[in-house]
Amino acid sequence: MNSFDVVIVGAGAAGLFCAGVAGQAGLKVLVVDHSTKVAEKIRISGGGRCNFTNRLLDASAPHKHFISQNPHFCRSALSRYTPQDFIALVQKHGIAFHEKHKGQLFCDHSAEDIIRMLLAECEAGGVTRWAGCAVTSVQHHSGEGEHGHYTLSTGQGPVTTTSLVVATGGLSIPQIGASDWGYRIASQFGLRLVERRPGLVPLTFDGAAWAPYAQLAGLALPVAIETGEKKQRMHFDEDLLFTHRGLSGPAVLQISSYWQEGAPITLNLAPEVDLPERLQDAKKRSRKLLANELASLVPSRLAEAWVSAQPDLQRPMPDVPDKALTQLAQALSHWRLTPTGSEGYKKAEVTLGGVDTRDLSSQTLESKQRGLYFIGEVVDVTGWLGGYNFQWAWASAYACAQALAQNKRQEVI
Repeated sequence: MNSFDVVIVGAGAAGLFCAGVAGQAGLKVLVVDHSTKVAEKIRISGGGRCNFTNRLLDASAPHKHFISQNPHFCRSALSRYTPQDFIALVQKHGIAFHEKHKGQLFCDHSAEDIIRMLLAECEAGGVTRWAGCAVTSVQHHSGEGEHGHYTLSTGQGPVTTTSLVVATGGLSIPQIGASDWGYRIASQFGLRLVERRPGLVPLTFDGAAWAPYAQLAGLALPVAIETGEKKQRMHFDEDLLFTHRGLSGPAVLQISSYWQEGAPITLNLAPEVDLPERLQDAKKRSRKLLANELASLVPSRLAEAWVSAQPDLQRPMPDVPDKALTQLAQALSHWRLTPTGSEGYKKAEVTLGGVDTRDLSSQTLESKQRGLYFIGEVVDVTGWLGGYNFQWAWASAYACAQALAQNKRQEVI
């Protein structure tokens, strides 16, 4: 029977990074994944260039960029492995990268560069990898060693280990192999789960009600977007994208993680313009049609679609009633609408919820079931769009690997 110091289930960002760090610390490590291709989520991320971290992450205030029933849980790991630490590793491997906006760092060439880096780190640590190998069951046996050991039934036969790390990600993007295996293992060992739902996902609207806007599919523009009331109110200034079924783009992906079913969202489609003032000024000086004048303030397709549905607005500027102009400005700057749902896990970038942090150590990511660890997306820690989720994967993996190495050193002593 094969025996390892550590078995990691899941060969994604968190799993591969944890394996490399643990292997280079002297542990005998096995990484198992049911997919034949490793790190598919890295491969498709950031438009194929992988937004691998965000240099603006503030580890001292994780509630600013992370969602969790306990948003402070991730502070320990994030403060011990920072964006600067991962940037140093990327530079060590000679990977060229650039910053877009708001601290987001992307590979110049391809996300494959990050995957090759992680595999090289695993190779340097002598890590064994079994791809295309399913784990069908996990059993814990007490009595041997301080915390007993685990036996895994796999496609390549049984495996034993004293430390099992679950790095299987979430439910998002099932077409690349996402599964609920990690949650099932958590439940098997009596760990609590926070309700899961799609995050960073496009929002959809009733087909008939959306019909006038479906023609705008493909149109992108900067907006201000918000949802929630009072202390629960969230606001983002990002780009919006119209789709045939609803709304997407960074603005909507960000707000979707905070949006609650049945609640409205509010959009300002011209956040950098004082619409009432600009429209009244145009009425005084211009004889253009309102649609043409409005097209200088918002994208022309949006201006045409908005005006075409309202006869009062299909006039030269001097002939448009003041009340109609006021109502138009209000509608564009406070467009309130209620999504009927989202595109679900097939289009979600992450899974909100997961293994309850109350049952995990923030220092080591070990669960209350000794020797069983959970890292990355499977945990109830979800970051904003922009590299935050990858940084949680690196940081949680590093914290776990360091704890595993410390345990090994104590066994030797």
